[in-house]
Amino acid sequence: MKIALYARDIEPRWRDRLSLIINNLAINNTELIYHSGFWKKLKEEYKIIIPEGSVFTNAEDLPEGTDLLLCLGGDGTLLESLPLVKKRAIPVTGVNFGRLGFLTGADLGPGTGWINDFLNKNYFVEKRMLFQVEGDFLESDFYPFALNEVAIQRRDPLMVAVNVKVDGRELPTYWSDGLVIASPTGSTAYSLSIGGPIMFPGVKAMIIAPIAPHNLNIRPLVVPETSEIELSVVAKVSPAILSLDNRSVTIPNGAVLKIRKAGYELNYIAFKENQFINGLREKLLWGEDKRNL
Repeated sequence: MKIALYARDIEPRWRDRLSLIINNLAINNTELIYHSGFWKKLKEEYKIIIPEGSVFTNAEDLPEGTDLLLCLGGDGTLLESLPLVKKRAIPVTGVNFGRLGFLTGADLGPGTGWINDFLNKNYFVEKRMLFQVEGDFLESDFYPFALNEVAIQRRDPLMVAVNVKVDGRELPTYWSDGLVIASPTGSTAYSLSIGGPIMFPGVKAMIIAPIAPHNLNIRPLVVPETSEIELSVVAKVSPAILSLDNRSVTIPNGAVLKIRKAGYELNYIAFKENQFINGLREKLLWGEDKRNL
């Protein structure tokens, strides 16, 4: 099995655990492929003795035949890794070295049972919807896909006006601090914090949720995943910010942006069949009530 490893930064307190995980992964003739930035940190900064392996820098030099990509970090690390697989059907999962880790498949607990499940392919591969974004202002090297959400956000204290069309049908203007277009996967992220609904990952829908709307009668809206959403933003002073997961660019005033379901999906690894429900209970404290104790 070929396993690609990606990480941004690991706190010193977790580095012994990191070494244990990497060395356990290397058993049973597993071939490890290290992201170049992570490889450099392991060797020069962390001073960890690790199994030898090849090194890659981007999606173009990630070796053919790679079986999966394992991200070591939090949800942000997993989201940042998506341009490394692009349209290739390489499954992705993570080990939570961060805080919440809702997307990561394995927690940083004392046991290593999940590693055996990993190596024996005792897991589930879920298809997760991705967004594709189009806009004339986007640079050619900007990765125009997102797993969680596409967000428009104000850049100064003044609200912005976001004009929205869904399949050519115009909605009332959103006067707000911005707007979030969320996937089912992203329904537990930014969208949830601004009052959007929680959706099961397999639901075929998108969420349109305003950020701090000026109109009290504006509420989150759920539309089919087949919809094409067209946005244009008018800001009075500074141009607004367009964010795709954890990547952002400035969106010119009045520029048109189109958002639709991408032509391919992310293969996401879940170690348990009810991992999503467990995440709601354990990480988002779903239903936490002293009367249930």
